[in-house]
Amino acid sequence: MNVNLPFLPERSQRPRQSGVTMMMDKGLSLRQAEDFIESSGHLSDLIKLGFGTSVVSNNLKEKIKLYQNAGLKVYLGGTLFEAFLIRGKFDEYIRFAKSLGLDTAEVSDGSIVLPHEEKCKYISKLAKEFTVLSEVGSKEAGILIAPARWISMMKSELDAGSWKVIAEARESGNVGIYRPNGSAHVVLVNRIVSKIPPDKILWEAPIKSQQAWFIKHFGSNVNLGNIAHDDVIPLETLRLGLRGDTFFQFLPEEYHKLKQVAP
Repeated sequence: MNVNLPFLPERSQRPRQSGVTMMMDKGLSLRQAEDFIESSGHLSDLIKLGFGTSVVSNNLKEKIKLYQNAGLKVYLGGTLFEAFLIRGKFDEYIRFAKSLGLDTAEVSDGSIVLPHEEKCKYISKLAKEFTVLSEVGSKEAGILIAPARWISMMKSELDAGSWKVIAEARESGNVGIYRPNGSAHVVLVNRIVSKIPPDKILWEAPIKSQQAWFIKHFGSNVNLGNIAHDDVIPLETLRLGLRGDTFFQFLPEEYHKLKQVAP
């Protein structure tokens, strides 16, 4: 903090279990990664190498080492896990992750049909050697999962060894926990948190309005992911009430009388 302002919410400190920010690296160069670490590394916790970008990225090992030296946990996107799995190459996936020096992995089934018991077995296998995040929800628009099923899958995956479960939204933010217009599926979210501890869930929230919604409903230390590299600092200002969308969220009630009201 460069200044000391009263009424800012207390943020958890790294390494943290809540208030986690996951940045989605969709192919940053080494120089861009260095710049990101300098500007925003202290505000981040996880780096996801989005979908299959790690297959075609230059200087991948060097970039991963940069992130790890900055205290960030790096993992391959779940789509790449599925790309290995559908080809019958799960063991090769493990070898590839280890060859990159990774200690974190994501298990997802957003693109392929994978029996849930089988998915949990993969989680358990990986959890012996990796910190595992598992993703619940489909990447395809129009595929609806009942709230009870979301809850059941999240519980099973946590029991299988997941550190956190990711609530699917894609980088577009219009499927899974969101409606096609990008607004939160409020009933679904509320049902989920009534049964699953909020600090065990990482909500994908690539859009500012989605980030603000979760902060308003669950506080500054909600776990949020799929954040663009240049949105990490703006997200932190949302978490602290230093941006218009959450400006009055953490101020005492007597300050609210100064709130601008549209004519």
